[in-house]
Amino acid sequence: ATLKMATAKESQSCVFCKIVTREDKETRILYEDEDYVCFRDIKPAAKHHYLVIPKKHLPGVKHLDDTHIPIIENMVEIGLSLLEGQGGTKDDVRTGFHWPPFTSVNHLHLHVISPTSSLGFFSRNVMYKPDSWAFATSEWAVNYLKGKPHVNS
Repeated sequence: ATLKMATAKESQSCVFCKIVTREDKETRILYEDEDYVCFRDIKPAAKHHYLVIPKKHLPGVKHLDDTHIPIIENMVEIGLSLLEGQGGTKDDVRTGFHWPPFTSVNHLHLHVISPTSSLGFFSRNVMYKPDSWAFATSEWAVNYLKGKPHVNS
C-alpha cells in the first residue's frame, strides 16, 4: 500500500509535530538529530519511558510498508541509546507501538520502557503487553512490515 502522508492540516494539529517545531514549549527534548526527536512520555509507565518520533509526520506503524523498516530500526537504536544515556538498562526493556484503536497520537512513535519489571498490572497486562491487541513490540512490527511489500502507485 502507498503511504498516505498527513495533510498540512493534520500536521498542524499534531501534538508531536508541535514538539518537533518547538511550538510546544513544555516538552523537554532529550535527543535530536536530523530525522528524529526523543522525549519523556507524558504519562510514564516506568522510571524510564521515552518516545522516539520521526520529525517527518508519518501515521502509525499499521499504515507503513516494508520500505519503512529502516525507520523502525533507527528509532529502536536511538531509543536504546537514549535509555542507556539516561541511566537505564537494556536488560529489562520493552520497545514497541500501540495498535489502533489504542494509538493516542496519529504520528508514528516508539515507546521505550524500562524497567518492565516495575510495570503495574494494567500496563503489564494490557497497555504494554507484548504483541497483544493493544501493543506491538518493535520486533513484531518489523516482521509485520516485512510481509507488507511496497506497492508503487
